[in-house]
Parts: sequence; structure tokens; C-alpha cells
Amino acid sequence: MMSTKEISKTRKIAAWVIAGSLTALYLFSASGKLFLHPEQMEQMHLADWRIIIALGEIVSALLFLFPKTNKVGTLLLSSYMGGAIIIHMTGGIGIVMPVVVLMFVWVGFYLRNPKFFKLK
Repeated sequence: MMSTKEISKTRKIAAWVIAGSLTALYLFSASGKLFLHPEQMEQMHLADWRIIIALGEIVSALLFLFPKTNKVGTLLLSSYMGGAIIIHMTGGIGIVMPVVVLMFVWVGFYLRNPKFFKLK
């Protein structure tokens, strides 16, 4: 039987794995907007905004990664993913990927901040 201390250590490890993975995903996505595939932003009629969107993505991901700022990062990434879902819906692109990423943002937030969801 696992003790509470072991469970909290497992929770912390899972939270860091999720946070690190999501941060890497967002940094890769931002680099694509900036350097690798800027034409994708043009196809979505967002070419004029690609630098601002990429910088917002980088800042939000870094805020999400660090424990002291992960609440703000969660809100910013949630907003970003909400926008991504809308862009996908209006562009006839599947929404599964942004929805799954958004769910992982909130799972990561919950694992790091379980007291946030307590009603007391």
C-alpha cells in the first residue's frame, strides 16, 4: 500500500512531466509559426498576427511551467486553446487535437493545485 507521501511524489512527477511536455509542445508550435511553417498562418488568414501569436504562446507556456505563475499560465493557455478551437472550427479543421491539449493543461493544473478545486 502506498503512503500519502509516495502518492504526492507521484503526483508531483506526473505534474512536472505534463507541464514539461506541454511547454515543449507550445515552444515547438511557436517556433513553427516563427520559422518553420509561417505559410500555415497565412492559410488561416493570421499571417499578420503570427509573431504576436507565437510570442503569446511562448510567454503563456513559460508562465504555465513555473509553479509561482502556473495559475496565470493556465488561464492564458486556456484562452489560447479556446481561440485555436474556434479557428479550427471556422476553418473546417478537426478540433480533437486542441481539445485534448486543453484537457492536459487542466489535468496538469489540477495535479499541481488540487486545493484550488476544494470548496472549503
